[in-house]
Amino acid sequence: MKLGVNVPNFGPGTDRGVLHRWAQTVEALGFDLLVVSDHVVLTPDVAEQYPAPFYEPFTTLGWLAGITRRVRLGTSVLVLPYRHPLLVARMAANLHELSEGRLVLGVGSGWAAQEFDALGLPFQRRGRLTDEHLQAVRAAWADTRDYGSTPIPLWVGGNSDAGLRRAVRFGDAWHPLRCTLPWLRAARERMTALTDGQAQAAPAFAPRIVLRLTDAPVTGPDRLAGEGTIDQVMDDLAQLHLLGADTVVLDPFGGDPRETLRPQEPWRALATVAARWTA
Repeated sequence: MKLGVNVPNFGPGTDRGVLHRWAQTVEALGFDLLVVSDHVVLTPDVAEQYPAPFYEPFTTLGWLAGITRRVRLGTSVLVLPYRHPLLVARMAANLHELSEGRLVLGVGSGWAAQEFDALGLPFQRRGRLTDEHLQAVRAAWADTRDYGSTPIPLWVGGNSDAGLRRAVRFGDAWHPLRCTLPWLRAARERMTALTDGQAQAAPAFAPRIVLRLTDAPVTGPDRLAGEGTIDQVMDDLAQLHLLGADTVVLDPFGGDPRETLRPQEPWRALATVAARWTA
């Protein structure tokens, strides 16, 4: 099982230099994957959680590809309805080629109603739009003469039953975000049920979990995977491996944009995990 890191590409503490240091840190610690998130318009509902500056993911990953050598680069998640699917297919294929096959494209249907409105898109149809865009991206990539022949891993996010069905239909991996372990176990069982009797197998499993290290154990049914002492986090990773996870993405962002002013804190947490993971 491989480990990745969700890097904040937004917030008051984020700039070119900090993003550079994030990339250097993630790669130097031996993590396999670096992912960034996606928004196009910083409407009030977006800016409350992910304030400016917000660095567009394809632009950011293209730059990071030039200053890294080994680490895979991805989106967690690209809001697929925001861009024409043929543009997404083209940008992803070009970035995958220029980075020597290091792109992982994680996609989702989005949540910010005001941002959809600002882009002139119907928020209530975001699920159907996502399905349509996935079909179009897959069809474009099938034309290997125009888009290259190296497969791009396509991770489909979504914690709802509709998201599970979408991952089964279109995804190379299912990419749920920030859940408890009991919920993930139950969801994996639901996904298995969705593929029973079908020709296609269940997609791979690549969850994104929190990373919040504490001195004392965190208990209770609402404890998220990745939350607690280092021993608890390592046990969570072992349990996810048993559930079939191919890659687990660690997300050290706790929800307060002011955290981006103190990147040394998540770097220390990641170093602690990396040391135990490779021991």
